[in-house]
Amino acid sequence: MADDTDQTELFDDTGSTVPGGANGSAFRPPLAARMRPRSLAEVRGHEQLLGEGSLLPRLIAGDTFGSLIFYGPPGCGKTTLAEVIAAETKCHCVRVNAVLSNTAELRDILRLARLRPELRTLLLIDEIHRFNKAQQDLLLPDVEAGNVRLIGCTTHNPGFYVIPPLLSRSHLFRLEPLKEDAVVEALRAALTDVERGLGASGVTAEDPVLLAVARMTEGDMRRALNALDTLVASHPMYAPLTLEEVSVFAKERHLRYDRGEDEHYDTASAFIKSIRGSDPDAAMYWLAVMLEGGEDPRFIARRLVILASEDIGLADSRAITVAISTQQACDFVGLPECSLSLAHCVLFLATCPKSNTATMALGAAKNAVKNEPRQAVPLHLRDSHTKLNKSLGQGAGYLYSHEFPEGISGQEYLSRPLKLYEPGANGAEAAIAERLARWNELRAVLRKKASSRG
Repeated sequence: MADDTDQTELFDDTGSTVPGGANGSAFRPPLAARMRPRSLAEVRGHEQLLGEGSLLPRLIAGDTFGSLIFYGPPGCGKTTLAEVIAAETKCHCVRVNAVLSNTAELRDILRLARLRPELRTLLLIDEIHRFNKAQQDLLLPDVEAGNVRLIGCTTHNPGFYVIPPLLSRSHLFRLEPLKEDAVVEALRAALTDVERGLGASGVTAEDPVLLAVARMTEGDMRRALNALDTLVASHPMYAPLTLEEVSVFAKERHLRYDRGEDEHYDTASAFIKSIRGSDPDAAMYWLAVMLEGGEDPRFIARRLVILASEDIGLADSRAITVAISTQQACDFVGLPECSLSLAHCVLFLATCPKSNTATMALGAAKNAVKNEPRQAVPLHLRDSHTKLNKSLGQGAGYLYSHEFPEGISGQEYLSRPLKLYEPGANGAEAAIAERLARWNELRAVLRKKASSRG
């Protein structure tokens, strides 16, 4: 089992440096580690979880929580909140990282928790999504029996990565990226804190400078504090930080975008919904986020081809043509130039009239096929190219549509008529609705005449 010495004992309570670095140099942990909140009162942001009357503070105050799973983006405070809960409830906190831990270590931790119930062991697992199913199964008996309290932290959607039995035994809390004002408040505190922060440097910063740092780091408190640490370390003591210095530093930043995980799907969802909602500005913004994040342009093009029929369809039939052309351009031209084709297509689709009647008609047709008796092909519509087919009466009585005004013969094409397509009122589909109404009237007249002759 790994050494269970609390690593925080390597540092005193003030976060002072401790000898033992390379060549005997002093080591000081990163600013984000030094400024980590020590109590629930010091935790900033997350009003939706920690505000007055919220569930989580009540569970902590009453020490009545069981197992918890915190889910959110990097740097939003998942591990910090877990450690604060351990401190507030005076539990024995054993912290493991699923990337570094293994089954043998888990077995040892759980065995010791069973042997020493008076310790009230709280097992904090960072990156719990990295544990495989067998490792997660191993936790179940002790979580169920209350031998350990589990707090799992993950940046990945627990619905995909945490086994259902473990999810059902846990309270799930989603943490959002921290708001800018919460990050600015933390940066200001770090600049003035002499013991744990950067107060000894004498460096100051106006709120616009701190706001620029907060915006640059997109709600990631760890990145924001460590960015401030780097800026101050390379800055003269007792001098103010400037917006220009933050701007230079920001050029090196990377856009947070995980192509394979939640950020990918959330951004793609916002992108498609913005086009569907006819907001070209929002659609272009999310397109830029995906392109800057390294998204495969062919993935974007595929989504546009789907949307062209799903959300525009007959309201503007040019949409599918533009989308297919864009997909071909992405294959033929590639990045970076194909981004222009994507922008062209996105703006076109976002400004098209919208209709989902193709989607609805297909759904209605599938429902009819699945839930109603299968209709036989009417005899007059069956193939009549062979003598045998003709002798069986197939094709007899078929009326050739082109021999009738407007191509309408009045003949039925289903054994039992169904109404599956309801034309919309947007764009070109309004004209289609008028045309279908006129044809239906013409069919009714022709069928009435045919009936009177019969």
